[in-house]
Amino acid sequence: MQLSQIELAPFGSEHLESAVRLSREAGWPHRLEDWQMALALSEGVVAIEAGRVLGTTLVTAYGNDCATINMVIVDEAMRGRGLGRGLMDAALRIAGDRPLRLVATADGLPLYEKLGFRETGTVLQHQGIARELAAPAGIDPVTTEDTAAITALDGVAFGADRRDLIAYIAKVGEFAVIRRNDRIDGFAALRAFGRGNVIGPVVAANADDAKALITHFIARRAGQFVRVDTTAETGLSPWLSDQGLIHVGGGIAMDRPALGRAADRAAFTFALANQALG
Repeated sequence: MQLSQIELAPFGSEHLESAVRLSREAGWPHRLEDWQMALALSEGVVAIEAGRVLGTTLVTAYGNDCATINMVIVDEAMRGRGLGRGLMDAALRIAGDRPLRLVATADGLPLYEKLGFRETGTVLQHQGIARELAAPAGIDPVTTEDTAAITALDGVAFGADRRDLIAYIAKVGEFAVIRRNDRIDGFAALRAFGRGNVIGPVVAANADDAKALITHFIARRAGQFVRVDTTAETGLSPWLSDQGLIHVGGGIAMDRPALGRAADRAAFTFALANQALG
């Protein structure tokens, strides 16, 4: 089959049901609502042949600071035929000259390396049924006045302004914060995702604060399915396993910086943008 027979078209809402099908075939947990969130925050393309969607990719731009490439899926029957490269080339055109980030599988790693991406860390996915835990002290609910402070803290941690993402999560989920001396020192988010709930992003000044924020939401979802993504550098993985959220896999964090525009991730960050979208 020649790729010239396949049309790359803008990703629209009419493609969402097909995207859900592709993600399910790939073993991903995404619901229609999860795809709707990703598309609402992103621009992308789909690969179509004879009316059938064979591949997807989305680019989530955070102003001109950076962009993440998400939801790169190729129909299993089309793998190894260059469609993944075509989708990535389209994603790079959408992203322009922004610094880029993504989370790769082992299968996708060679392609991303050819396109100039480099490994920056390991993403560790933890999930399981939330245990009965005591709710930690010192965790506060948020008010509407807190949104600006959360967005600013997230921007320092992530290295880009993600106000649209923060606003979307506030609409479909909830935030909790650590407040000291009338200042927000850390926050975590919880929303429905996949088989149950996902906790993230989580931004905190130290590991103890991060654990308290995560425990707050685990305690609120006892008996329900919960997922948390972290990175190897945080050292949280063994602790998450001790809470009953076992390590089930993950991915390879990669970036492709633009000259002179590397992101400054100054704060202690425990969840990735890609995880927040899926």
